[in-house]
Amino acid sequence: MTGIDALQSVQFVGKKGKRLAVLSADDWECLIEWLETLEDASIAREAFAQLRSAKGNRKRAGWLEWDNVKDKLR
Repeated sequence: MTGIDALQSVQFVGKKGKRLAVLSADDWECLIEWLETLEDASIAREAFAQLRSAKGNRKRAGWLEWDNVKDKLR
Protein backbone atom coordinates (compact mmCIF):
# COMPACT_ATOMS: atom_id res chain seq x y z
CA MET A 1 0.00 0.00 0.00
CA THR A 2 1.24 3.48 -0.79
CA GLY A 3 0.91 6.60 1.32
CA ILE A 4 -1.75 7.86 -1.07
CA ASP A 5 -3.68 4.61 -0.61
CA ALA A 6 -3.47 5.04 3.16
CA LEU A 7 -4.79 8.59 2.91
CA GLN A 8 -7.64 7.42 0.71
CA SER A 9 -8.56 4.68 3.20
CA VAL A 10 -9.41 7.24 5.90
CA GLN A 11 -12.98 7.14 7.15
CA PHE A 12 -14.59 10.07 8.93
CA VAL A 13 -16.86 9.97 11.95
CA GLY A 14 -18.58 12.67 13.94
CA LYS A 15 -18.39 12.91 17.72
CA LYS A 16 -19.51 15.81 19.91
CA GLY A 17 -19.63 18.17 16.96
CA LYS A 18 -16.14 17.27 15.76
CA ARG A 19 -15.19 15.45 12.59
CA LEU A 20 -12.54 12.79 13.23
CA ALA A 21 -10.41 10.78 10.80
CA VAL A 22 -10.11 7.03 11.43
CA LEU A 23 -7.70 4.62 9.75
CA SER A 24 -6.26 1.23 10.61
CA ALA A 25 -2.95 0.89 12.45
CA ASP A 26 -1.47 -0.77 9.33
CA ASP A 27 -2.54 2.17 7.18
CA TRP A 28 -1.14 4.60 9.78
CA GLU A 29 2.24 2.82 9.75
CA CYS A 30 2.24 2.88 5.94
CA LEU A 31 1.54 6.61 6.01
CA ILE A 32 4.37 7.24 8.49
CA GLU A 33 6.78 5.18 6.36
CA TRP A 34 5.76 7.13 3.26
CA LEU A 35 6.35 10.45 5.02
CA GLU A 36 9.75 9.29 6.28
CA THR A 37 10.71 8.30 2.73
CA LEU A 38 9.69 11.75 1.47
CA GLU A 39 11.76 13.37 4.21
CA ASP A 40 14.79 11.19 3.39
CA ALA A 41 14.51 12.08 -0.31
CA SER A 42 14.37 15.77 0.55
CA ILE A 43 17.49 15.49 2.73
CA ALA A 44 19.33 13.66 -0.07
CA ARG A 45 18.32 16.30 -2.66
CA GLU A 46 19.59 19.07 -0.37
CA ALA A 47 22.89 17.27 0.28
CA PHE A 48 23.50 16.75 -3.43
CA ALA A 49 22.58 20.37 -4.17
CA GLN A 50 25.22 21.45 -1.63
CA LEU A 51 27.74 19.12 -3.23
CA ARG A 52 26.91 20.45 -6.69
CA SER A 53 27.35 24.03 -5.44
CA ALA A 54 30.76 23.04 -4.08
CA LYS A 55 31.65 21.63 -7.52
CA GLY A 56 31.95 18.12 -6.12
CA ASN A 57 34.27 19.06 -3.27
CA ARG A 58 32.83 17.24 -0.26
CA LYS A 59 34.87 19.19 2.26
CA ARG A 60 33.74 22.55 0.84
CA ALA A 61 30.16 21.27 0.86
CA GLY A 62 30.49 20.67 4.59
CA TRP A 63 30.50 16.88 4.40
CA LEU A 64 32.47 15.12 7.12
CA GLU A 65 34.94 12.32 6.48
CA TRP A 66 33.58 8.96 7.58
CA ASP A 67 36.78 7.92 9.37
CA ASN A 68 36.59 11.08 11.50
CA VAL A 69 33.00 10.55 12.68
CA LYS A 70 32.21 6.83 12.58
CA ASP A 71 33.23 6.24 16.22
CA LYS A 72 30.93 9.03 17.38
CA LEU A 73 27.92 7.14 16.01
CA ARG A 74 28.40 4.06 18.14
